[in-house]
Parts: sequence; C-alpha cells; structure tokens
Amino acid sequence: MSGTRILVLGAGGRLGAALVREWGGPARGVEGLDRQALDFSDLEAVRRTVSEREFDVVANCAALTDVDRCEREPELGFLVNSRAVSVLAAVCAAKGARLLHVSTDYVFDGEKREPYVEEDEARPVSEYGRSKLAGEEAVLAASGQNLVVRVSWVFGPDRPSFVDGILRKAREGGELSAVADKFAAPTYTLDAARGMRALIEGGASGLVHLCNRGGCSWRDYGQYALECASEAGTVLKQREVLPIQMADLKAFVAKRPVYSVMDPGRFERLTGSRMRTWEESVAEYVRGMARQESGRK
Repeated sequence: MSGTRILVLGAGGRLGAALVREWGGPARGVEGLDRQALDFSDLEAVRRTVSEREFDVVANCAALTDVDRCEREPELGFLVNSRAVSVLAAVCAAKGARLLHVSTDYVFDGEKREPYVEEDEARPVSEYGRSKLAGEEAVLAASGQNLVVRVSWVFGPDRPSFVDGILRKAREGGELSAVADKFAAPTYTLDAARGMRALIEGGASGLVHLCNRGGCSWRDYGQYALECASEAGTVLKQREVLPIQMADLKAFVAKRPVYSVMDPGRFERLTGSRMRTWEESVAEYVRGMARQESGRK
C-alpha cells in the first residue's frame, strides 16, 4: 500500500492494533487512533477529528462489542455502531476517501447449518447485531467504493482473547469448560490484516466475509488450543475442556446466533489468496506464545 495514507480507528483493540503494526505504522503512512483519542459516542468529535486528518482510506475497527450491554443499552449501541459510523461514512465521502468498516457474524440469525455467504439475508437476533447491520447499511449507502468486512471470534497477540484465557487457566489448573453447541469461525488478526491489505490494494468494495476457513464450537476451539500448546512444550495442569451448553449460561442477556460460520470464498476470489484454516492459524499463534514463554524462562 505504498503511498496510501490510512487512518485506523479503534487502534487500541485486538484487530485495530494488528492493522497499524502489520501495515507499517506511521513510517508507512498509517495513523492509529484509539478510544482515548476518539470517542465514538461523541458524534461531533468523530466528525471533527476525522475531518481534520488527511487520508485515502479509513479502516474502522471501533465498535461497542459488548453484546449484553448493547441489549441493556440499545441507544448507546446504535449511537456507536450505527450513528457514528454514518457520520464517519459521510466524512469519508466528502473527502473522496474509501471506508473499510469491520462488522460481525452476529448480523445472522444462526438458523442456517452451512457457512453463510454474503448473499444470505442478514436477520440479527440481538440489539448488537441490529446496530452493526445498521452500520453496514450506512457504509454501503454512502459510497460504492466502500467495503464492509465481517469477522468473527477474533484472536491475536495484541489483546487477550478466548484462546489466551483457556491457556492461562490450563496452566494454572482447575476445571475448564466451554460451550459445545455454538459454532463460528475464528479469525486470526494477522491473517485479517493481510487479507484487508489485499482487499484495499485490489480495490474491492461491498460485503466480504474475512475469517479463517472452517468452523468449530467454543469447546473445539479451546481443546485444539490446548493440544497445540502441549505439543509445543507448554506445561499444562489441565488438558481437557469440558463441554457445556448455551442454555447453561444463565447470565447472558442477549440472544446469540448458535451457528454463524462464514464462508471466505468471495475474499479468495477477489484476491486470489487462500484463507488458512482456523486450525492452521490457532496452531501458529499458540506455538508462537509457547516460544515467547520459553524465551522468558
């Protein structure tokens, strides 16, 4: 992306931080703004802060992703995930810049039992999903050159995720459990960063599913991470993730789609690049963590 000026919003998050780093940072014309620098619940701040900057592309990773909070406070969810995104899209359109907006698998209802493609109807079952879908619609309506990238179950080195939590608990000992009847596709931030770069360079627009290939349950995901860690030499006090059911999680406020595996086929056709399987990417991540742990000893 040589010569392309990029502004990454939500740069303090797991995906946003990966984009800034993997795309070269300020030395390569990539500026990142985190939540402290830009509060998406302040529409005037979004308009002013973004308008003041010069860029060719905005990559928006900023969002309110707390699903249950969005259910309890739907006005806030729509403010951050839809209204602020609409303001951002308008600023980008006025500047003639492209907007790459990150969305979610939670726009689907989970009734399908094969991977969702971009042509499938979005029917969210939660306020979070509805707010994210409204944001998508605002981005795509603002300009034909804009791009909405849907991701799911994001993991990577910049902020702890489900994988990190499972491995920490396994090292400490004690019982491990994870949901066995909810399915999606993990998304490795480094794969997503490479994929988004290819989409930007190729001039892609519209909706694109960008996740690792295949699907799994939370339990499958955690169990595989433990197996990779054990093979890499990590000392684990617990090696099994026990299955539990969604119905067992009484604390949940919002309804979740039970199946939201997405198909990255359109991404592969647009870029000519193959998305790795979730197993390949989880294995790489976990082995890298094991090497870091070994180096600290």
